[in-house]
Amino acid sequence: MRQLRVGPTDGGSRLDAFLASSLGVSRQAAQRRLRLGLVRLEAGKALRASQLLHEGETVEVEEEPAPTLGELGPEPRVVYDDGELMVVDKPPGLAVHPAPGLSAPTLTDWLRTQPGPWSLAGGPERPGIVHRLDRGTSGLLALARTDRAHLGLSQQLRLRTMGREYWALAEGALTEGRGRIEAPVGRERARPGRMSVTSAGREAVTEFWVLERLPAHVVLRLRLLSGRTHQIRVHLAYIHHPVVGDTLYGGRQQEAPRPALHAASLHLRHPGTGQEMTFVSPLPGDLSSLRLSLGAPEEPVWPWPPVAGA
Repeated sequence: MRQLRVGPTDGGSRLDAFLASSLGVSRQAAQRRLRLGLVRLEAGKALRASQLLHEGETVEVEEEPAPTLGELGPEPRVVYDDGELMVVDKPPGLAVHPAPGLSAPTLTDWLRTQPGPWSLAGGPERPGIVHRLDRGTSGLLALARTDRAHLGLSQQLRLRTMGREYWALAEGALTEGRGRIEAPVGRERARPGRMSVTSAGREAVTEFWVLERLPAHVVLRLRLLSGRTHQIRVHLAYIHHPVVGDTLYGGRQQEAPRPALHAASLHLRHPGTGQEMTFVSPLPGDLSSLRLSLGAPEEPVWPWPPVAGA
């Protein structure tokens, strides 16, 4: 139990803002503690996030209980861990970190059940998180246990030396066997949760190779040369071949319950030793079944390690 005293500069502050500042967490995390009944005020006052505080009041805050593994739902699979760098294979349906409107457990909740250390360079609410995958996307993620690892991995992302390749099932037929999509991606003002190709966006480049041609779909290998939010999903929708199951960007929901997108390959330089490392994740069972249901042959074309000319 922590007791927080409202000082002279905090008088008149909202309760959630005061908690966030005092505990070093996001306002969303502070509001979660309120919803869980972990915060008490003296004199039996009602607990509202918007409640204004007065100088001299005491706020009591209980520690948020760590979730048990059974509460977390789908768990990531640890692919590699050496005490400085961890690589996990994230299942679909597991968000990487908390977001507005999300009540389900996240990868960061799972990380809190694992032995440390974890780098907090990305903020206390995102221990170990260097980059992310969309909730519906499965596949490989690199996590930083130390601040040195976080700095090194972040630099590789910034310099585009971290190789990230994806498997995707897209709608329609592509005539070319390989290509490059160069189109800036930015957030839509009218729909903040959606991205689009826009002249006001940031530079974004995606390379692709056709792996399989199905009766009404195409299986792609894609390489990110930048890391914009929803980049692959936006770029494929932009060329009129949305990811199967990606209803946010025009994919048909009846074909898949989640976007048919998988982070299949991750290449990086170890932030401590400098060793070049490549990790590969097999195609998940739901995507294997999906491609078969859409007319693919029994054995998938699986291109990793790299195909010629890639």
